[in-house]
Amino acid sequence: MSNLEWLSQAPQAIDQAAMTAAGEHQQILTKPAGSLGQLETLAIRFAGMQGQVKPQIEKIQVTTFAADHGLAAQGVSAFPQAVTAQMVSNFAHGGAAVSVLAKARGADFEVVNLGTVGPVEDHPAVVQAVIASSTADCSQAPAMTGEQLAQALNTGRERVLAAAEKGTQLFIGGEMGIGNTSAASMIAAALTDSTLEELVGPGTGLDNAGVRAKQAILEDVMALHAARLDTPLGVLQSVGGFEIAALCGAYLACAQQGIAALVDGFISSAAALLACRIQPDVKDWLVFSHNSAEPGHRAMLQALQVQPLLSLGMRLGEGSGAVLAVDLLRSACLLHGNMATFADAGVADKSA
Repeated sequence: MSNLEWLSQAPQAIDQAAMTAAGEHQQILTKPAGSLGQLETLAIRFAGMQGQVKPQIEKIQVTTFAADHGLAAQGVSAFPQAVTAQMVSNFAHGGAAVSVLAKARGADFEVVNLGTVGPVEDHPAVVQAVIASSTADCSQAPAMTGEQLAQALNTGRERVLAAAEKGTQLFIGGEMGIGNTSAASMIAAALTDSTLEELVGPGTGLDNAGVRAKQAILEDVMALHAARLDTPLGVLQSVGGFEIAALCGAYLACAQQGIAALVDGFISSAAALLACRIQPDVKDWLVFSHNSAEPGHRAMLQALQVQPLLSLGMRLGEGSGAVLAVDLLRSACLLHGNMATFADAGVADKSA
C-alpha cells in the first residue's frame, strides 16, 4: 500500500478458541485455580494472540526509535540535544540499559535513526531512516509536515514487517529523543481528560521551577495548535515527534500482522494511545510492561483501561522497562506449557 492507506487495515482478530482451550488447560495444572494470578492471564492472552494452546516467547525484536525535537530550543529539557545522537551510538555499541537487557534475553536489537541534530555514524545495529535533523519547533509551527508524518509512521510499520519476516513473536519498541516527554505530555493532554498541570513531569531531570516553566511553554504550544488537536493524526503532526510517530506506526502494524507488542513507559504509551485512537482493537495486541515514574503515565494507562505488569519507579525510556518484563512473559508461558497436569503427576485435584 502507498502512503498511509494501510492505517485503515483492521487488526487481526484474537483467537478466542485458543484462549478458551488455554483457560481450560490452566484448570488441570497442579496448582489451585488462579493461584498464579496475572501469569495465568498472560499465558491465556498469548495463546489467543499466537493461535495455539501453549504459546512460546522465543523470538523477540527490540527496536529503539531515535529522533530530535525542535521544541528543545525552548529549554524544556535538562540535557542538550547532542545527547540523542550520542545515545544512538551508545545503543549500537551495547552500552545503554536497553542494549544490555536485550542482549541478556537473546533478543534481536536495532536502533532506528529518524533524524538527530548531531551526526550518527553507520553501524550494523543502526537503521538509517533520517527524515530531517529534528522536528520543527512546535512552539512556532507544526512539528511535522504531512509528508514527514507519513514517513515516520511508515518507518515504524516497515520495522515490524521486517521483524515479521524473521518470525518475531514479541515486538518491543523503545524511544530516544531529548524533549520527548514534552511531546508525550501534550499528546496525553489532547487525548485524555487530564491537564498539563497533572501530566508534566521532570523528564530528564528538571527541578520544580523547570517543570513549571516547561508546563507554561506547553500550554502555549497547545493553544497555538488547538484547531488541529481534534484527531490522532492532527495531534501527532502538530506536537509529536518522529520517534513517537514511528512507534505509533509500529503498534498499528503489530496488530495488523498478529504480533504481540510489549509497551514500555511514558513515551511509548503516548504512541500506544495514539494507535488505539486510530484503531481501537490495537489494544488487544498490547501488553503494558511497567508504570513509569513520570506523573502523566498513569493518566494514559487509565484512559486505556490497562494495568501494567511492574511498578519499579523507572523512567528511563529506551524500551528498558519493557525488556525487563520479558522474563515475566516467558515465565507465564513456560509454566503454562510445562507444568504437569493433575493426571500426569498423580495428584488429586479438588474434585477428587
